[in-house]
Amino acid sequence: MQHRKTVLTATAAAFIGSIFLLGFVKQEFFPASSRPELIIQLKLQEGASLTNTAEVARQFAKELDGDPNISYYTYHVGEGAPRFVLSFEPTFNKSNFAEFIVVAKDVQSRNTLAQKAEQLLNTEFTDVRGHIKLLFTGTGPDYPVMLRVKGPDHEKVREIAEQVRAIMAAHPSTQNVNLNWNEKSKVMHLEIDQSKAKALGLSSQKLAASLQTQLSGIPITEFREQDKTVSMVLRFAEAERNNPERIKDLNIHVGSGNYVPLDQIATIRYNAEEGLIYRRDLLPMIMVQAELNPTSKLTGSDVTKQVYGSLQELRSDLPAGYTIEFDGATERSIKSSKFLAEPIPAMLLIIMILLMMQLQSIPKMLLTLLTAPLGIIGVSISLLLTGSPMGFVVQLGILALFGIIMRNTVILMDQIEQHLVAGDSLWDAIVSATISRFRPIMLTAAAAILGMIPLVPSTLWGSMAIAIAGGLLGATILTLLVLPVMYAAWYKAQPDASMNNTPQSLPVSNLINKSDMQ
Repeated sequence: MQHRKTVLTATAAAFIGSIFLLGFVKQEFFPASSRPELIIQLKLQEGASLTNTAEVARQFAKELDGDPNISYYTYHVGEGAPRFVLSFEPTFNKSNFAEFIVVAKDVQSRNTLAQKAEQLLNTEFTDVRGHIKLLFTGTGPDYPVMLRVKGPDHEKVREIAEQVRAIMAAHPSTQNVNLNWNEKSKVMHLEIDQSKAKALGLSSQKLAASLQTQLSGIPITEFREQDKTVSMVLRFAEAERNNPERIKDLNIHVGSGNYVPLDQIATIRYNAEEGLIYRRDLLPMIMVQAELNPTSKLTGSDVTKQVYGSLQELRSDLPAGYTIEFDGATERSIKSSKFLAEPIPAMLLIIMILLMMQLQSIPKMLLTLLTAPLGIIGVSISLLLTGSPMGFVVQLGILALFGIIMRNTVILMDQIEQHLVAGDSLWDAIVSATISRFRPIMLTAAAAILGMIPLVPSTLWGSMAIAIAGGLLGATILTLLVLPVMYAAWYKAQPDASMNNTPQSLPVSNLINKSDMQ
C-alpha cells in the first residue's frame, strides 16, 4: 500500500500481457469425443454408379474383417448412416458415397484402427477419396479445416476454389485437401429431330417408353417365390445396354412392325455437366476442406485462421459478388462467441444494480468491477502451461469466474466497512480487513480449485476446469493485494502519524489514565 503506483502499474502490465498471451492459446470449439466409434467415409468419382460403390465398400469391409480391435461395424452404400448420436450429422444420399461406422473395443483400439484405415486408403484404395473422423462432444465439423467459396457463376467459383486449395495445401499442417464438389459427371444427351419423329408417327413419350424398356427395363409380370412376390423385368442383355457405342443402333418401333435405328431420328451427344451443386444463400458454393497432419500441434481453428490470413491478397482481388468465408468449427465458434456476448451488456447492468444495492457506493462498485478481469491473468497462464485449448466451455467458465472474483471483492469491502464503523482509521481498516479475511477467502478459493481437479481429465470439461482453477488462484491472490491498494488510492488513505513517530519507550506513568488513579 505504500508503493501504490508500482503495484497498480505492474498489475495493469500483467493484465495486458495476459491478453497478449491469449493469442498463443490453441483454439478449439469442441474437443473430440472419447466414444469408441470411428467413422470412415469413401467417396468415388462424381457420377459413379451404386454398383461400383458397393463393390469398393465390400473390398474395404474385407480388410476390416477379423481385426481384433473391432467390436463390430456396419456400412451404408449410397447414403450416410442414420443419426445414432446427437453430435453426428448424417450425409444425404449419393450414389458414389459409402460410410462405415466402426465400433472399437476402446479408445486405444479406435486410434489403432484409424491408423490402419488411413494406411489402407493411401496404399490399396488410391482411387477413392477417403475421410476418417471421430465424434465430437458438441457439434463437430466434417473436416477440421474448412473454408467456403461462393459466387453467382459455377466456373468462377471453381476457379477461385482451386486457388484456395493450392494455398491451403501449401500449409505444413494440412493434408488430403479437397473440394466438396469439383469434377463433373459424364452425361449423354439425346436430341430428337421432331420433324422426322412426327413423320414416322413417333411421339417423345413413345420414344422414352421404348428406350426405358430396352435399357432400364419394365416389369411385365410377377410370380411368387414362397412368401415373396418377384417382378419379371424385360430389358436388353447387359452387353447391349451397357455399351455406349451401341446406343445409336437401338431399334425403335414406329408401328406396323417397322423399326428404325435411334440415330436416324435423334442425335447423341456426350458431354459433362454438374452432377451436384451446393448452394448457400441461393449462390453456388464450394467447400475447400482439409485434414490435419498427424505431426501438427495446431488445432483445426488455428490452421483455418492461418490459411485465411494467407488468402488476404486473393480476397482483396475477388470480383464483386464472390466471397471466401470461414466454415466448420471456426465459423461456429465465431457465431457462438457473438451469441455469448449479446447478453453481456444486460448482465453488466444487472450486476451494477446489485452491487449498488449491496455497497451503496458508486466508487466501491467500480472498484469491484475492476477486479473481475484479474482472472484473465491466471486463465492465460494456466491454459498455456497445460496446452489446453480455448473453447466454448472455457468461455462459459471465464464468465463464471468473474462472478466468483467479484464475490470475494464484495466480502473484503464489507469487512473494511465493518472496521470503519468500529472506529478504526481508514488505513488500519484496510489492513485489518485484508488480514482478517485472508484465511476465509483463501479457503473458499482452495475449495473451489480442489473441486475442479476431478474435472481435469474430462474431455469436455477439462479445459474449463483448468481455466477456472488457474484464474481463481491468480485472481484471489491479486485481489487480496491489488484491491486494498486500489481502495487506498481511491480514498487517499495514509498511514497514521503514530506509525511513523512511534517512541522507542514510554514512562509507565504515561500509560496510566489519570481518571483511573483518582
